[in-house]
Amino acid sequence: MVDVWLEVEAHQYTAALEPVILECLIRPMFGRATDQKIVEDNLVKLKKVLEVYEARLSKCKYLAGDFLSLADLNHVSATACLATTPYASLFDAYPHVKAWWSGLMARPSVQKITALKKPYFQN
Repeated sequence: MVDVWLEVEAHQYTAALEPVILECLIRPMFGRATDQKIVEDNLVKLKKVLEVYEARLSKCKYLAGDFLSLADLNHVSATACLATTPYASLFDAYPHVKAWWSGLMARPSVQKITALKKPYFQN
């Protein structure tokens, strides 16, 4: 199951999330305008993926089961970037996803990793 969710993360979740991060965070760093159409199109894709995550996380605490794994931790980097965009509240519509993310963010190791990004991506 870890491998399955790593594949979902790479080819569905991050594939939809990275364009949002690029448009909302990276392009403005270089003085370029955000292409809102790209953002909106990818948010639609991401919401579909989050529906799948919501269904999965309603059955178990973590993506691969009731144990923390690389399948969960692999989401930290990109999702921490999402948290610094205007779409930080996206998970609010998915209570199990929100609880999963909050649980990950409560871990000291995850807090250390996300703190490394703060100089670059401030709220």
